[in-house]
Amino acid sequence: MPTISMFYGILVAIMFEANERHHLPHFHVRYQNFKASIAIEDGRVLAGDLPPKQLRLVQAWVELHRDDLFANWVLAANGEEPFRIAPLQ
Repeated sequence: MPTISMFYGILVAIMFEANERHHLPHFHVRYQNFKASIAIEDGRVLAGDLPPKQLRLVQAWVELHRDDLFANWVLAANGEEPFRIAPLQ
């Protein structure tokens, strides 16, 4: 799963599998021992868990980079390598 961004100890990765549980465009985040799948459309948690502070950071990042995230989703769905997205600063 390619890492597309990292900020404040949060790793963001994206991949696409046709048989995946979540058919909505989404990405995966890891923070310490936490993992979650996050919807690109609205930043909601589809699966997993994140501490509230880190979830708010991820949701702010989604607001800033939603178009890039959707573009990466299309790339991943086509079997292409997604591009890096600027971290939250």
